[in-house]
Amino acid sequence: MCDTDHIEQPHLNRRDMLALAGAAGAAVTAGSVLTADPAVAASDLALNPTTIPSNTADYEQPGAAADTPGKETALDWIDNNEDQIIGLNDQIWEYAEPSLAEWNSSWAEAEFLRRRGFSIEWGVAGMPTAFVATFSYGKGPVIGFSGEYDALPGLSQEKGNPEHAPLEYNHDPYAPTYGFGHGCGHNSLGAAAAAAAVAVSQAMRRKNIQGTLKFFGSTAEEQLIGKSVAVKEGVYDGLDAFVDWHPGGSNSTSWGSSNALSSQVFHFLGTDGHGGSPLATKATQDAVQAMGMLTEFLRESYMAPSARMHYALRQTGQAPNVYPTLSSIWYYSREGSPERATLLMKRIEECAEAAAMATGTRVEKRIMGGVWNSLGNKRGTELMHANMQLVGAPTFNEDDQKFGKALQKSNGMSNPTGFSEGIRPLAAPNNTFLGGGSTDVADISWNVPTISFSTAHEPGGVKNHSWHRTACGATHAGHLATLAAAKYLASTTVDLLTQPDVLAEIKDEFETRTKNITWKSMLPDDFEVPAYEPPAWFLQRTKQAWPPKGVTWPPKRIVSTEAAPSLGPELPPANLPPLD
Repeated sequence: MCDTDHIEQPHLNRRDMLALAGAAGAAVTAGSVLTADPAVAASDLALNPTTIPSNTADYEQPGAAADTPGKETALDWIDNNEDQIIGLNDQIWEYAEPSLAEWNSSWAEAEFLRRRGFSIEWGVAGMPTAFVATFSYGKGPVIGFSGEYDALPGLSQEKGNPEHAPLEYNHDPYAPTYGFGHGCGHNSLGAAAAAAAVAVSQAMRRKNIQGTLKFFGSTAEEQLIGKSVAVKEGVYDGLDAFVDWHPGGSNSTSWGSSNALSSQVFHFLGTDGHGGSPLATKATQDAVQAMGMLTEFLRESYMAPSARMHYALRQTGQAPNVYPTLSSIWYYSREGSPERATLLMKRIEECAEAAAMATGTRVEKRIMGGVWNSLGNKRGTELMHANMQLVGAPTFNEDDQKFGKALQKSNGMSNPTGFSEGIRPLAAPNNTFLGGGSTDVADISWNVPTISFSTAHEPGGVKNHSWHRTACGATHAGHLATLAAAKYLASTTVDLLTQPDVLAEIKDEFETRTKNITWKSMLPDDFEVPAYEPPAWFLQRTKQAWPPKGVTWPPKRIVSTEAAPSLGPELPPANLPPLD
């Protein structure tokens, strides 16, 4: 959900905010932030005057991308296996499975790697659809890849159709719904990363390049759970570097930051009743509506320009004449540092308590996730950008651009431009942080040097988390962006394995920026992963037992035991004695 300095605003994707970094408030100076909030300061070199180029418009990164036989071998493998890579991309796009239930998608991605020489460990950190795929060839650096595969609710869409046409439409005359769709491009994210990992493994075998590759199949990125839980459990320990990408609106990279995030769900419990006889009812639907109203008042006085707060009513009344005994509302709070995101969530909690008090209901809360702001790596970003220039940008044909412009028009753009071509120049991140998205990659970035970029997977001006993005995911244009991403990842990884001096610079920068900050997970020690029971075939194939360690099954039931409220003593008869 994030990156922005290199992408036109206001339409930003998951890592399209990575380039915006700096203060947590718009009027805070770089110096004061360095003193007041070390996590924010360390997360972006733009806040440190010694790292800002004297002329950012003419900034040129040091050369690092080498044109080597190993890199040529990796790129050739991608060229020669385009159909298999695209096949994986489209297969996961078709599955479009929700977070924590990516049974088919995770299996397809793991099998792609297993059949090409990787060993697979399933169920890491107690999450059934999370896995680690490993390939080793001699001794050398250990490089990690990020694989994601979860889809989003309500974003089903026909591929290549620039007009809204849900592929899955669920009929209900009172409340029709759309199915899940890859409105964040995770089908492409995972496919490109898997292809890059295999391509590099081929180069390692054929050109005697030593090292270890670890591909992390990550569940529930859209709920910011998978990686944060795994990092807390030490799953990412031992890496020398981690390479990451995300579909976006341009071919670009930066070393900026993202917002930290806190996620909580609030369950209000009350009493039932008839809509025609509403007296003496503890109305939970009133409670979630009251909480929404109260939190809106936080925006003026408690939310800096870097802050974000948003929510979804997950469960409430299903019919006007039935008062529900259970209503649930789910909140995200985002800010420039973990401390600030936590503080904003505390104020949201106070609104929940006030709403419960006002409606006579009882509220239960559950922490669903928490991630830090991301820590970029300037030297690693420079290496990635050099490789992007070496490989070149994807070339979109006339039909691709026609589709892209039609998609932009359907989104309200009066002067459509189509898919972005070329590689954006590398520039220092903005030194004023204006907030934006979040990612669970952020927790990895505080534990190992992390390099991220995006490709033009959608035309500029098209919003992330939309059916427009879903429409791009299995098209020719989306395929080109996915294959380009695989090449950028593979090229940079070969350099990390074969250029020890550059890798040392990347690691030295990381150590310098984190030496005064101790990363601590935002998840409490007793955090339990929200889980769905896997189908029997999935457990059998992956050789997992249910429930895994740390998961209580069956889960605790949330049931109202409230009693109806009293309206006070009965009123006296209407025929009162006459006055004297």
